[in-house]
Amino acid sequence: MQNVLEFFRNLPRKKCQQCGNDIHEKADCYGNVCDSCDHPAR
Repeated sequence: MQNVLEFFRNLPRKKCQQCGNDIHEKADCYGNVCDSCDHPAR
């Protein structure tokens, strides 16, 4: 059986559904778009 911490370390990075860039994940964020695509005026 795999160690729980090792399991989470090996998960692939979350990708933005619009541009495909890696998303900087936050503890309370379940979104699927990056900050740039979510707020394009920035």
